[in-house]
Order: sequence, then structure tokens, then C-alpha cells
Amino acid sequence: MHRLRALVAFPFGRKALAALLYGVLAFPLALAGFSLTLAGLLVGGVLSVTTLGPWLIAVTVRGALAMGRLQRALARVLLGWEIEEPERHAGTGLLGWRRAVLADRSGRRAVACALTTPFTGVLAYVAVVVGYAYGVLLTLHPLLKRWNYNTVRAADGTERHISLEFFGFQVDTWPRWLIPVTLGLLLLATASWLLRGALTPHRMLLTALLGPDAADRRIRTLEETRAQAVDDAAATLRRIERDLHDGTQARLVGLAMHLTMIRELITAGAEPDRLLTVVDTARGNATQAISDLRHLVKGIHPPVLDQGLDTALATLAADSALPVEVTADIGSRPSPAVESIAYFCAAELLANATKHSGASLATVEVTAQDGLLRLSVRDDGRGGAVIGAGSGLAGLLTRVRTVDGTLTCDSPPGGPTVVTVRLPY
Repeated sequence: MHRLRALVAFPFGRKALAALLYGVLAFPLALAGFSLTLAGLLVGGVLSVTTLGPWLIAVTVRGALAMGRLQRALARVLLGWEIEEPERHAGTGLLGWRRAVLADRSGRRAVACALTTPFTGVLAYVAVVVGYAYGVLLTLHPLLKRWNYNTVRAADGTERHISLEFFGFQVDTWPRWLIPVTLGLLLLATASWLLRGALTPHRMLLTALLGPDAADRRIRTLEETRAQAVDDAAATLRRIERDLHDGTQARLVGLAMHLTMIRELITAGAEPDRLLTVVDTARGNATQAISDLRHLVKGIHPPVLDQGLDTALATLAADSALPVEVTADIGSRPSPAVESIAYFCAAELLANATKHSGASLATVEVTAQDGLLRLSVRDDGRGGAVIGAGSGLAGLLTRVRTVDGTLTCDSPPGGPTVVTVRLPY
């Protein structure tokens, strides 16, 4: 009963009604944009031999950009489509503004969108008419039968009103009313799915022409990853300076002081027991300083990576507090930078699994074939991990994007969590 009620209510649910409103508005809006843009281009082309022509074309392009913003806003509010705004370049002064508008790729793509959206918007309009308009009319045929008829003029000039016909049968009596009513209910039940399918070409067109193109996305990604790489490098330098100053440097200063004390004790002919105590303290400081330096170097570049990524991951698994199974199939060895990113991703993911997931077992699978390294870390924990929710996955995503890599996370509530990193090399 609950499923049936949901099915009946779905064509008139909030999302379905929002899509219905968009389907009604999209075609007239696209038709208005098409007419204004085409008229502006034609008149501007005719007047291009004068100084007014380029200005009219620039204003037309600017109008197409404004229409594109309206299209994006309407799609976002009614349908939840998030279409990124493309990069735009503004000029200085009137001539600079005109030059920037005419030379901007986003302006040309907005014009192309304005000239082509009527051909995709009409599909949604037809879906609204067929699914909702005809669905309501046919469902309410017993109440609207007085208006649902065809007028036929006979040879003698008289007119007759013939009711709706299906396969040659007039639906003018009670049992036959079930035919249009059933068909109307069927149209209403499938109206939202029909409208969704009709909006697919429209969405693809808007995304392709009103969003950033591949070059803009590439530039934006490079800018973000470059800024993140600079920030990471600065943070790493600060951490190294802090660790050297607060840890290793202090221990080396202590070692120097103890060596000076040993020299003074030897000169003064101190007792062997007192001398050995100072020697043991100095040796402890030296040992701890060496350990701090090794830990510091490991945080920059693990020495075990020199033996290969498979060996480094096996060592990482052996040191983990969580039981970890490692499977490696590395045909051609990746570059050192890619190996380092994969290693630190695995280390961070295993640390997250140990601290937050409550897992009892984790598996690490790594393959490197045909110029692509694929790292998959899986744990049987509680799940619910989301990129950007404070789990450290956002930082890993930024790190892998510096080499055009990708990171995906599949972590339903209750687990398991599977994080996959793909790195080209």
C-alpha cells in the first residue's frame, strides 16, 4: 500500500512539480533567447561594415551570457542541476570590454547555447503536454465528456458531435469510459519519468555549452593543485624546522654539553662511576637524535621506497596496528613521485581505518600496468566515510590531483569502506 501511494503521489511530488514547471518554462525561455540572439547577430552582421555592427554583436553576446546565467539559475533552483560558471575575462575601458566579450570562448559558447536550446527544450515541452496535459484530460474524461468531442459536418450541412474514439469505438458510455481513464492514469504515472528522459538532452547541452570547457577545467585544476602544492611544501618546511629546532637540535646541544662535561671530569680525575653516568646520558641523547632524524627523513621520503612500492607497502602493513593484507602486481615501476604519493595515501588510509572505522581487517591492493597505478584500500569497518568530511580524504584528493590522479570513496553506512586511487605515470 505504501509503494502504491508513493507511485500515485510521485507525478505530483515536490520534485516532479518543480520539473514540470521547468519543462513549461524552458521552451518559451529558450525560444526568446533564440529570437533575440539570432536577430542581434543578423542585424550586427549587416551593420558590420559600420562601427555600430561590432558593438551590436558584442551586446548580443553579452545578452547570451546573461541568458546563460538565467538558464543555470533556473536549472539549479528547480532541478538541482549544478552547472559551474565558466571563466570570463574582463577588459578595461569600453574598447577593452568589447574586445574581451568578442574574444571570450564562454561568450561564443553561450551564443551557441542560445541558438540550440529550443531544439532540446521543445522535447521537455512535448513531454509535459503528453504526460500531464493529456493525462489529466483523459483521466477526467467522464467529467469533461461534454467538451471532449469532435465536430463532423455532414453532406447536408448539419453538424454532429462525436465523442472520443479508440480503435473505432466511441467512449460515450460508462464501461467505455474506462479506456481513456486508464490511459490517462498510465500517462500520469509515467509523466515524471517521461519528462526526466526528455530533459536529458537539454541537460547535456546546458552542461556542455554553459559550463567550463575542458581547457578551463584543466587550468582551474592546475591552479588549485599548484596552490595546494605550495601550501604543502611550506607546511612541510615549517614542520621540518620545528622538529629540528625543538627535537634534534636540543638533543645535539645536550650531547655537546655532556661531552664538555666528560672532558672536564676526565681532566679533574673524576670517579669512573660518575664518568660512566655522564657517558650513558650522552649516548642516550645521541641515540635519540639519530632516531629523530630517521623519523624526520621518513616523513619526507621513506627510505624503504628505494626498494620498490610493494616492499614499502609490506613494511607499512607490518608496522600497522590493524591486520593488513597486501596484494601487489607491479609490472613497470612508476616514477618516484607517483610511488611516494601512493605510499602516503596508503599510510593515511590505514591510519584512518585504525583510528576511526573500528575495522578488524584491511586489505591493500596495488597494480601498475600500462602507465596507470591503481591503489585500493578496503576495510571492514562501520563505513560512512565522505570526502571532505574531516576524514583527511580531501587532502589526499588534492595530493593525487597534482599528478592528474583521481580518488573515489565507496563507504555506505555499515561498511565496508573502499577507497581507490588512480595515478597515471
